Amino acid sequence: MSSQFVSRLKETAQSLTAIRRPWRDFLDVTAVSLPSSFSDATTRITQNLTHFRVNYILLILLVLFFSLIYHPFSLIIFVVILVAWVFLYLAREEPLLLCGFIVADRVVVAALFVVTVFGLVLTGVWVNVLVASVVGVGLMVLHAALRSTDDLVMDDLESPYGHVLGDDLDSPRGDYSGI
Repeated sequence: MSSQFVSRLKETAQSLTAIRRPWRDFLDVTAVSLPSSFSDATTRITQNLTHFRVNYILLILLVLFFSLIYHPFSLIIFVVILVAWVFLYLAREEPLLLCGFIVADRVVVAALFVVTVFGLVLTGVWVNVLVASVVGVGLMVLHAALRSTDDLVMDDLESPYGHVLGDDLDSPRGDYSGI
């Protein structure tokens, strides 16, 4: 059981590492510019959130970590809760069995959410976590709006318009055929 969990955890970490974009691309100062309109800003945000999603998650987690650095007990509690999230929800492929009964994913998420909220209230850092989350999301949206998407090379599957594109991308006509 534990060796399967460790191997699944390694596979999850490798897949996350594979889809994480290089930090030099993420922090490219030459790609920063003001959007020309609100529509351009929302397009940039959509494309950057898709392209740099793992980088943004790591940024928010880093901000959360720094907000808890002066609360070591809270940091330990959140590491334990994070391990519970990974073990019970993220790295699990088969249904969770408890006393011979299958526990639905919604019940697992609800229970983990309650444990997380209880951990926030118990350690008294819920305000720190709330402020850090707002700061992290604010930094994410600010970066996504200011970073130009002109130099991004996205896979068709991760593009917001990937479902519109055809499989035959080599043809100048795309998926269209002559009448």
